[in-house]
Amino acid sequence: MKEIVIAFRSWKEAHLLIQRHRLLQEILWPGIVYSVLALTSLYFFAGSSSEAVTWMSEKLGIENWLQQERNEWLSFLFVMNGMMLRLVLMLFYFSLFKYALLIVGSPAFTYLSEKTEALLDGKEYPFNWSDVKEDAKRGIRLALHNAGRQLLYFMGLILLSLVPLAGWITPLIALALEAYYFGASMLDYSFARNRFTLQQSLLFSSQHRGLAIGNGIVFFAMHAMIWLAPAYAIIAATLSVRQVKKV
Repeated sequence: MKEIVIAFRSWKEAHLLIQRHRLLQEILWPGIVYSVLALTSLYFFAGSSSEAVTWMSEKLGIENWLQQERNEWLSFLFVMNGMMLRLVLMLFYFSLFKYALLIVGSPAFTYLSEKTEALLDGKEYPFNWSDVKEDAKRGIRLALHNAGRQLLYFMGLILLSLVPLAGWITPLIALALEAYYFGASMLDYSFARNRFTLQQSLLFSSQHRGLAIGNGIVFFAMHAMIWLAPAYAIIAATLSVRQVKKV
């Protein structure tokens, strides 16, 4: 819980840092591009998730069975499970979009994390394209690694969501997984600059899950102002890593 609080506070500090150093103009256009892509994806994801649930219900014969049983309690249970399955699928689709964002945006995230560290230290870090390229490659490897693991978890959650009552908790588990893996990706940009290996970065994130989950949760909450979410996430992650290193 302490680390989750640190992650939450780091988002507030990120907002103050962006204001103080007038970084808003630097995150404006990437934010607009992200918003357009996210909203377009959400539109298609919502439609396809409903179609997937309908197709699955027809193949399993659930609708016909419920009509034969005419039991209101059973109907309620399966309607709720259908809703939970739709939410899990939406989060799964968003996960795919998120990893595409992390892969495409790796150079920009690397630059923004380095600039944040430079502003905090009061130093000028020379921009080195080769370093940015290496850190971007590392970010892509981490995104692919996390995508593979998260895919396995989501398959299990999709199956669990079909179980009455037990399936109702699957959206919360899926959201926690989303938050953790996104936060871990954001934290890694700071670890890469501190010469952590990828394995050390993964171990640190697993030992400090609160930092990763907290960063990811506020990332999702920031979608009320969707275009600011990625830039705030990387700045807040850089700030939270610095705080933990001081403890």
